[in-house]
Amino acid sequence: MSYWWVSQNKTFHHEVGGGYLWSPITNNVGQRNAAYDFMTEIQAGDVVFSFAGTEIRAVGIALGGAYESPKPTVFGAAGDTWSTIGWKVPVEFTRMEAPIKPANHMETLAPLLPPKYSPIRENGAGNQQYLFPVPDDMAYALLGLMGNPYLPEPGELMPRLDPSALTPSDREILSEPEVSETEKQSLVLARRGQGLFRNRVRVFEPRCRVTGVSSDKLLIASHIKPWSVASNEERLDGNNGLFLSPHIDKLFDAGFITFSPKGTMKVSAKLDRDVLPKWSIDPGNNVGAFSQDQAFFLQYHEAHVLLN
Repeated sequence: MSYWWVSQNKTFHHEVGGGYLWSPITNNVGQRNAAYDFMTEIQAGDVVFSFAGTEIRAVGIALGGAYESPKPTVFGAAGDTWSTIGWKVPVEFTRMEAPIKPANHMETLAPLLPPKYSPIRENGAGNQQYLFPVPDDMAYALLGLMGNPYLPEPGELMPRLDPSALTPSDREILSEPEVSETEKQSLVLARRGQGLFRNRVRVFEPRCRVTGVSSDKLLIASHIKPWSVASNEERLDGNNGLFLSPHIDKLFDAGFITFSPKGTMKVSAKLDRDVLPKWSIDPGNNVGAFSQDQAFFLQYHEAHVLLN
């Protein structure tokens, strides 16, 4: 097992929600870059510390090695200066409930910094690269500061499919010729709100926005942009999901309610007026602002799913 540090100031929500790392193969003048070359050294089971802003906000487990892939379209302006083909590594992240700020722990970390390709300086400021190898001693110290979070094995993140439980829709997904076997399995589970999709939704949505319920077994990982019209990439993107209590999911999925990017609930005129009061739902309560990535999908939901 190796340890890595990825600086994701511009791409945190894209990459953590999508379950990957992505970098160009060369810099903007066509030269190789050590930070990009490191992508090819990542292997399944490696641990990745996600640094954004001034904090380590998530920790990930690599599910495989790097492969060539087009630049994700969701990067938008954040990736304008990057080449169109790069390295992509599948990584599943868990967001830290209490992110740590390395600059506050330099008495512990400074003696452990590597002499070359260090992710941070002795004052705690981050260095301007994308990916850095982390020495074992430094990794153990970081994990200790994070409360030694549980790090699942790659196989734990994707439950095996039960052949006897496959539906015709599942079999249709599994028969797609241009989709990898890993992605096929992920898509089958995502259609049920399980597997990698559920894990990616959990990264950003630890509880139901409306009821406040946080018990994982009681919440549904609901797609914002419906499965039927979403691309395979969107079907697996945690930014395209919300954790909702069952009755809230029913209202959202059927188009009786939606949310604005700023967290305002919008109610369809076609919903019976007594439903929300009987379920103790106050549509005037703000549920909290959504990220830019979530807002993109919510705008689709309001325009095409909310009943008029």
